[in-house]
Amino acid sequence: MSAEPISQTPSVPNSPQTQMDYPGNLFVVSAPSGTGKSSLVKALLELDSRLQVSVSHTTRVPRGQEQQGREYHFTSKDEFAAMIEHGDFFEHAEVHGNHYGTSRHAIEDRIKGGEDVVLEIDWQGALQIKKIFPNAILIFILPPSYEELLQRLNRRGEDTPEVIEVRMANARIEVGQAQFFDFVVVNALFESALFDLKTIVHAQRLKYAAQRRNKSVVFRALNLV
Repeated sequence: MSAEPISQTPSVPNSPQTQMDYPGNLFVVSAPSGTGKSSLVKALLELDSRLQVSVSHTTRVPRGQEQQGREYHFTSKDEFAAMIEHGDFFEHAEVHGNHYGTSRHAIEDRIKGGEDVVLEIDWQGALQIKKIFPNAILIFILPPSYEELLQRLNRRGEDTPEVIEVRMANARIEVGQAQFFDFVVVNALFESALFDLKTIVHAQRLKYAAQRRNKSVVFRALNLV
C-alpha cells in the first residue's frame, strides 16, 4: 500500500452555500489516523439514538471488514472526479494519496429535517465545512502522545512500515490544526474520551442558538424570535 504526505491546500466546493440555519446539529470529528476516532464515533452512535452518521465517499480500497455503504461509499477516481464536477460534495480533500468527499445533499436533507448528524472527516474537510456551515461543531481527537500513536498504528496491523512512517509525519501536521476546532478530546482512556464526546453533543443541544433553531415554536410563543 502506498501513501503520500497530506496536502495542506483543501479544495473549495464549486458553489458554496455560506449560511445554513437548520434545526439539526452538525458535528464534525477529525483526528490523526490511529487516534481512535472511528471507534469513539461508533460507540457514541450506539449511546445516542438521535445522532445519525453521514457516510463519506472515498477512492481508497476497503480495509478489513469494511462494507460498501457502511463505513464509506467506495468509488473509483473517475467517478469521484465526476462528482466534484457536478458539485455533489460539501467538501472534498486528498489524504494519504486517496480522495474523500462528503455528499452535499445527504447532509442538507438530514439537517433540514431536524436530525443531528456526525461526520468523520479529515481536518481539511472540517475547516471547509465550517466555512460553508458556521453552525457546525468541530471536534478534534488527540492522542496522548506521539509514542502512543505509533504503538496504536503498529498494533492495528493494517499498514506497512512505510505507510506508518507517512502517517506519523502527517500526524504532526494534523495535530497542529486542533487550535482551529471548537472542542478537543484527548483519547488516553477510551471510556473518558467517550464521556467527553457525549458531553459535547449534549451541551451543544442546550446552547441558546441550537435551542432557538430546534425549539422554534417555543421561542416564538415566548416572543424570543
